[in-house]
Amino acid sequence: MRTPTDFRQRITEYLEAVTGGVVEIKSLQPLAGGASRDTWLIHIHTPAVDERLVLRRDLPTSIMDSALERDQEFAIMSAAHVAGVRVPQPRWFCSEPHILGEPFLIYNYIEGVSIGAEVVSLPELAEARRRLPEQMGEQLARIHRLNPALFDFLPRPRPGYSPAQEAVLQTRAALIRLGVHNPALAFGLRWIERHLPEGGEVVFLHGDFRVGNFIVSEEGLSGIVDWEFSRLGDPCEELAWPCLRDWRYGSGHLRLGGIGEREPFIRAYERASGRRINRKVVDFWEILGNLRWAVTALAQANRHLALGETSVELASLGRRSAEMQLEMLRLIAEQGV
Repeated sequence: MRTPTDFRQRITEYLEAVTGGVVEIKSLQPLAGGASRDTWLIHIHTPAVDERLVLRRDLPTSIMDSALERDQEFAIMSAAHVAGVRVPQPRWFCSEPHILGEPFLIYNYIEGVSIGAEVVSLPELAEARRRLPEQMGEQLARIHRLNPALFDFLPRPRPGYSPAQEAVLQTRAALIRLGVHNPALAFGLRWIERHLPEGGEVVFLHGDFRVGNFIVSEEGLSGIVDWEFSRLGDPCEELAWPCLRDWRYGSGHLRLGGIGEREPFIRAYERASGRRINRKVVDFWEILGNLRWAVTALAQANRHLALGETSVELASLGRRSAEMQLEMLRLIAEQGV
């Protein structure tokens, strides 16, 4: 592990190389970036500009095998920015291991709040929370219009399988890899297999579209970050994902990320996308989403328990798997079938 002084010096040298001038780092501080990436806020000064940037690099172990590489994430963010999605403007990508040891990307900093618990509770964001459902629907429609042909590296359902069938196969495989034998998860998988929706349109997905991956200002949604799980899938999956109970941050009565109700979000998406959304299919994906996140939480805990990445955060995620299992069972009971 490099010392903070060495870390600062190497970033300074890299920025001077890509900008072609003298760079002074006024401050360098870690950001709360979740359990998947190492994220830093860099305040720099040059003769031409004083600005803040964000650096993201890989951690020693990955959250999931499906996570994209940093160059792929950079390419997606660049295309999304050109398409008018509210995404921080990407600036540079570096894969040279002698710089920071791991590949990293740098993009413009956007002022706002990204911590989910603050987004759902800060009094000064009350008006933002009112605006968010419609803004989320509009932005998600833009994301789903991104051309998948631009990204031949994106994970996608295997030939002959619907997005839902592919999700079930991946979830079952993850449980086998982890060696987990859990009656609630086994029941959930069996219920899901018996209620698979027919077909399913395949579009570009952000992959983790939810409160906690948004930068929120007093005007509402200012930026969408964390694109490392982008893939191809069913748009209904991404309409359900931000409704998972774990993304409500203590405001459990508000189904859409602790900030509002689901229906205005879906209606805004329908207006912006031109699609007609079957709410029952969104219900299905919410059940499957809770199941998948329950399994992912166990995988996160495994990083702490078996892969040598000691972390209280990772261990706590493993505990929360039980909460997702309970939510999955509650939603299945609501279906009455």
